[in-house]
Amino acid sequence: MPSASVIPLKPMLFNPQAQVCADCGIRRFSLFGVLDHQALDNIHVHIADLHLQPGQSLYSAQGQGSAAFTVRTGVVRLERSNDRGERRILRLAGRSDMLGMEAMLGQSYAADAVACTEVTVCRLPRTLIDELSRNQPDLLLDMMKRWQRALDDADEWLTELCAGPARHRMLRLMLKLSEFSDGDQVWLPSRLEMGAMLDMTIETASRLVSQLKREGVLDTPDQRHVRIHMDALMKALREDADGA
Repeated sequence: MPSASVIPLKPMLFNPQAQVCADCGIRRFSLFGVLDHQALDNIHVHIADLHLQPGQSLYSAQGQGSAAFTVRTGVVRLERSNDRGERRILRLAGRSDMLGMEAMLGQSYAADAVACTEVTVCRLPRTLIDELSRNQPDLLLDMMKRWQRALDDADEWLTELCAGPARHRMLRLMLKLSEFSDGDQVWLPSRLEMGAMLDMTIETASRLVSQLKREGVLDTPDQRHVRIHMDALMKALREDADGA
């Protein structure tokens, strides 16, 4: 009698929201990646799937934090404006990053979150996180890790992209942008956005981008995308460090 192969059965989920989360392409990278199918089946709150166009706001600084968000696709910038109206971009967030975690503590949002590209996010209500956290200690641990990662990213922006020679800051920005690549192309900030990220003038940002294009570090197929040649970029970073 021929042997029959055993086909593992996929756990049956009766909750429609749980099925949506289980089938999500980034679940294993997201906050809910620590939840098993039984825990997912206990989700009885609808998790909104939001779509934003470039320039559209996800939430505003000082707004009442009622939910956190997981980025599914695209790039989001976190920014603040000072009393003089000057804008500073604090960091970028991309696929699987969690935003608005201060809402989990009942605090208002600390910065403006604005879509840089077309973006999709999942909205995670605070009430849902509170409910799951009571029975899922791994969820709290994962949130702490994500919070620490966000703090590390903010520190990196402060130390690597807001200090030192302008060329060094631009090279480090290109390295950071490579983390948000979509195929062979990367979203390219406008010169105004670069200035807000790197604390430099628009003219300096434009001059440095042109210089890196001449050196073969990058090329720009259009105004909002860039191809970064990593070997040339790493070589430029090493030479920059050696010359410091």
